[in-house]
This record gives sequence, C-alpha cells and structure tokens, in this order.
Amino acid sequence: MAKTETQGYLMQAIDATIQFGGLRAVDSVNMNITAGTIVALIGPNGAGKTTFFNLLTGIYTPTEGEILFEGRSVSGKKSHVIADWGISRTFQNIRLFKNMTALENVMVGRHVRTSSGPFAATFRTPSFKREEKQIQEDSERWLEFVGLIEHANDLASSLPYGAQRRLEIARALATEPKLICLDEPAAGMNESESADLDELILRIRDELGITVFLIEHDMKVVMNLAEYIYVLDFGKLIAEGVPAEIQSNPAVIAAYLGEGGAEALVEERRKKKAAERGEEYKPLDTHGAPAGTMAEAVQTSDTAAAAPATAVMDSDGVVMVAADENKGE
Repeated sequence: MAKTETQGYLMQAIDATIQFGGLRAVDSVNMNITAGTIVALIGPNGAGKTTFFNLLTGIYTPTEGEILFEGRSVSGKKSHVIADWGISRTFQNIRLFKNMTALENVMVGRHVRTSSGPFAATFRTPSFKREEKQIQEDSERWLEFVGLIEHANDLASSLPYGAQRRLEIARALATEPKLICLDEPAAGMNESESADLDELILRIRDELGITVFLIEHDMKVVMNLAEYIYVLDFGKLIAEGVPAEIQSNPAVIAAYLGEGGAEALVEERRKKKAAERGEEYKPLDTHGAPAGTMAEAVQTSDTAAAAPATAVMDSDGVVMVAADENKGE
C-alpha cells in the first residue's frame, strides 16, 4: 500500500485508526498526498470516507496512528488550529449560515486570517475597521472566483442548490488553505452543474495552487479530475492507484457490487437486450455460452468467444461491461 516516508508529502496518514466501541471505522489507513495534486477518496456508503476527513480536520482524534500535515501531527489539535495551518473543508450535507447573505458566509470563513482581538472588535478601532473592509473586499473576490458575485447580498437559503455548494467552497477558500477537502461536492448536482464544478476544481488547483482532496460518488467527476485515487471499504484501504488502475480493480468492483456482481449485472443487461429484440433469454453457463448448449457446440460456436465480464467505472458508479456480451443472444 502507501509509503510511509515523512518527507515530501503535504499530508500523510500513518496507520490512522479510529474505533467506536467494537467498530474500527477507519482501520490502519496509510495515505500520502503530494502538494499540487487532485486526489480522490472513494468507496461504498459507510466505508469510512467522511470519518477519515473528520480525523484530518480535527473533529475526531485517531485512537491509533497519526495524520501529518507538512510534517506536523494534526492528532488532538483543535479544528481552528488545523484551519490556521492550512486545511479547510466542505461537508457532505451543506452547512451554510442560511439566514446570512452569501457575502457574510464567506466573511465568516475569512475571519480565520484576521488579527484584531476582542478589544478592537468591541470598540471598533480604526485598525479593526480597516481589517473588516479588507475582509469584505477579499470575500467579494472569492465570490467572484466561484461565479457568485451577483448573489453577494442574497440570503444563502435563497440560492439554488448548486450555488450553495459553490458558496461553501468559496467560504473554505477564504481561509487561504493549502489543502481543501471537498466532501461529495457534486452530490445532488445535474450534469451541467457537475461540469461547472469540474472546471472550478481544476482552477482551484491550477490558478490558486491549492491541493484538492475530494470524496465523491460521481465517478465521472472522479475520473475527470483525480490524478490518484484511494479506495476504502469497511474502514480499510483496499486499493490505490491512478484512475485507469482503479476502474478495473477486482477488489474495488467487489466492494461496490459484492462478489458475483459482475456476472449478475451482465446477465441483467443481456436479459434486457433480449426482451428489447423480442427474443427468448438464455442465461450464460460457466463457459460463457447460453445454458443448455452441448460442450462441442461451446467449443465451436461464436458463443465460445464470449469473454468473461470485465469491470469499469463510469458516471453511474460501477458498471460491469462484458466483452462481446451480445454473442450467443
């Protein structure tokens, strides 16, 4: 699995584990993220992805192992300290201040980089007023970056769903992160909104130089963006690699569909195609030929050329695709 050297990585997990009673929600995970990359963390529901984000951002403390950021352990550190170090995040369920404007939401995030203390804020000193003016100007720039400047004075609750997602990203960017963690940013988005999100994430990396770490179920987003992918299942890291490796990894396919899922889905697709043509459906036997054919026929017919099912990921998640699956129908 992942290397465990401490040099040259922006973020590194070393045997990171958290246990809730008898449940090891994250189990001895090793992971490395290099600065300037886009890395994805995927896996079935309940795999432990958001729990890992919670470990990274200080919501939980590992019961074993540790997570390093620029060589410093985040374990046991408060979330505001971790944010000050340069890690920001969004959430699986949008967490905006719904009764505040879009601009005010971003300004909240921006305050992590302010220096005025309670005295200056209470008595509204000239330095405090100058800083507040700068915060507003900076926040307006972040709204413009994510394409929401025209909604600056609109209540967050009045924005369309996709815009709320982008507003949450703007608030995270306002903290000036080195690593931004996006928890299912494309959830609930339509195809057009997802395409806009892809572009925004690339701009975050390319124009701002911010490393992106995302959890995502939309495999089209993952495969379009991620340079490297880690896969969790039941808290354990079961695979890692570049997108092409993950797309056809048998352990990943089994995690998403269960053992035998490939064959079951191929059979379902063949059944549907047979019905569309008004033909009788014949299930495949273990040789890849329609059940009931003679062994000699299997050796000589076109159905003998039917290859075993292979698996790839697409925008619908994991889809099994059989080579020459139409043969024998």
